[in-house]
Amino acid sequence: MITLKNVVLRRGAKVILDSASVTLNPGEKVGLVGRNGAGKSSLFAMLNGTLHEDGGEYYIPAQWKMAQVAQDMPETEQSATSYVIEGDVVLLAAQAEVDASEASGDGDRMAHAYMNLYDSGAHDAQARAQALILGLGFKLNELDNPVNSFSGGWRMRLQLARALMCPSDLLLLDEPTNHLDLDALVWLEAWLKRYQGTMLVISHDREFLDAVTDVTVHIESAKLTRYGGNYSKFEDLRSEQMALQQGAFNKQQDKIAHLQKFIARFKAKASKAKQAQSRVKALDRMEKIAPLLAEADFTFEFKEPANLPNPMLSMQNAYFGYPAPEDAPEGTPPTVIVQNVSKSVLAGQRIGILGANGQGKSTLVKTVARALAPIQGDMTEGKGLNIGYFAQQELDVLRLNDNPLEHMIRLVKEVSAAGKLGNQPTREQDLRSFLGNFNFGGDMVKQAVGSMSGGEKARLVLCMIVWQRPNLLLLDEPTNHLDLATREALSMALNEFEGTVMLVSHDRALLRAVCDEFWMVSRGGVAPFDGDLDDYQRYLLDEAKRQREEAKKSTSNAAKPATMAAKAAPAAAEPAKAANTPDSKTASTKKEEAQRRQQQSDASKPLRKELETIDRQMQALTREQGSLQTLLTTATAAVEIAQTGKRLKAIENDLGALEERWLELTDQIETVTA
Repeated sequence: MITLKNVVLRRGAKVILDSASVTLNPGEKVGLVGRNGAGKSSLFAMLNGTLHEDGGEYYIPAQWKMAQVAQDMPETEQSATSYVIEGDVVLLAAQAEVDASEASGDGDRMAHAYMNLYDSGAHDAQARAQALILGLGFKLNELDNPVNSFSGGWRMRLQLARALMCPSDLLLLDEPTNHLDLDALVWLEAWLKRYQGTMLVISHDREFLDAVTDVTVHIESAKLTRYGGNYSKFEDLRSEQMALQQGAFNKQQDKIAHLQKFIARFKAKASKAKQAQSRVKALDRMEKIAPLLAEADFTFEFKEPANLPNPMLSMQNAYFGYPAPEDAPEGTPPTVIVQNVSKSVLAGQRIGILGANGQGKSTLVKTVARALAPIQGDMTEGKGLNIGYFAQQELDVLRLNDNPLEHMIRLVKEVSAAGKLGNQPTREQDLRSFLGNFNFGGDMVKQAVGSMSGGEKARLVLCMIVWQRPNLLLLDEPTNHLDLATREALSMALNEFEGTVMLVSHDRALLRAVCDEFWMVSRGGVAPFDGDLDDYQRYLLDEAKRQREEAKKSTSNAAKPATMAAKAAPAAAEPAKAANTPDSKTASTKKEEAQRRQQQSDASKPLRKELETIDRQMQALTREQGSLQTLLTTATAAVEIAQTGKRLKAIENDLGALEERWLELTDQIETVTA
């Protein structure tokens, strides 16, 4: 296990941790939360050895292997697959020993080295690496592309794949979802749920934390507080704790005031001097309860648009994509991504744009934002349409050497030159005040944007958009780098916005809070999506599975005869494929096979029903277990501690029995359906 006992950690003059203690057990999935600057990344730096504690005791098992996402941008001509394979340090060490043993000519050493190489997973390393790469959103034809051929966001995905490739007992993930689309995020969640080691993750995506964590550690006031449960459970427990603390503080303040009043009244009277002195001592001995210091909130609002054209935008038989490159031969056709779109965008709509990676979500948004011209068809804008566009890469609209005030002054000039200046504030002092609403105060208004954090840059882009008073907001992944407080502020501002919103985001909490309808960009078209986000997640998982099976089939067909390709298919699919391959089957054979499949379904149905019941029971027990573990850390009465420990033991026994039955049922289902 990982233990911190009275740890003191400094970064320069700043105290990050002060007598902080916490214990993390093997196999726990831990969410590390706290406001920006609280020290989450510094704690990671201590865990990986980059920083060392300045006091206290810190222990992590020496034999544990650690994996984390490198933060540097990879620069190499290696193929994507080779680069990710090198993340498996155990395999690399085994390969190095093979090379050394061959050079030595020692037969016994070579035999052991090759056996170790096989045990290290050399036989399926390429398949494992490519499964990670495809799961994170890359296409099949990109597996052998050089790393340097990808943009920065995609290279960071390769860094993530490389970390997941590394066999580890401890996995550290610092904002792993920042560069992911929703389909890659759903895949990552499924992968992390299967991870067997201990995991610590820093994230500002509450639904992601809820899905992959079972423990939450909160950093606040240089202390670490452990909560049993995911982020939503943490919020509930913390709000209860805050209410109790505030109540206790108020009660103590009343008592202090009463004592002070008695002391002030009677300290000069000889007959009451002794009693007054005893109350002075009681006041000195009293352990003071700290007042509740709530974290500073960040709020903003979109001003009422000057006008609301309806419809905002009309598209008729529109084709979206990219023009042919300038250096392409004459006559090269443009690249069409989305075609034959006939839709209208109305005033007040809240549209979430869904679609698997590479289907054209950003292409659609860029075309509506006028960053791309439609390749074909008609796009008619409503009179007075004023678009506020948040690009997926916010650096596209920022100049790194300029400061926030210079950005705002330049924006005023551009809007004024276009004749679109309304009653927005334009004086320098007004612009400074406006920037202050977005936490750009004091010296920050003159700080170069290039030296700012990703969250500060995103906040500046939001500030510039709000100043323009748009009536149509186009937001392409606006929450990258935003902390939870800013995401909450954005969600509230969008809900109060009177114009139209078109939103692309992997933040499901934001999509649920803001959007009341969804458009699906898929297979070259745009259509309404009638389900909710849970339906969409299931669709993404099914789509990813279908694509992996197609990729596996095409690879198998290229490498082996068709008969061998059939054997490579999943075992559960073999009977159905065998039943449908020959064209010469008789009607009676097909009928017998249909009856057999129905019998299998009937036989497995009660087993699956019991399996679902056990799943629900295990989830309920796990939640209760987390609550009791939290109670155990705060309980003081011996009777309460004993009762809690007894119940925890009973829960562990019940979970063990349910897990055994779960395994039995899955074996029976596999036997029935084989």
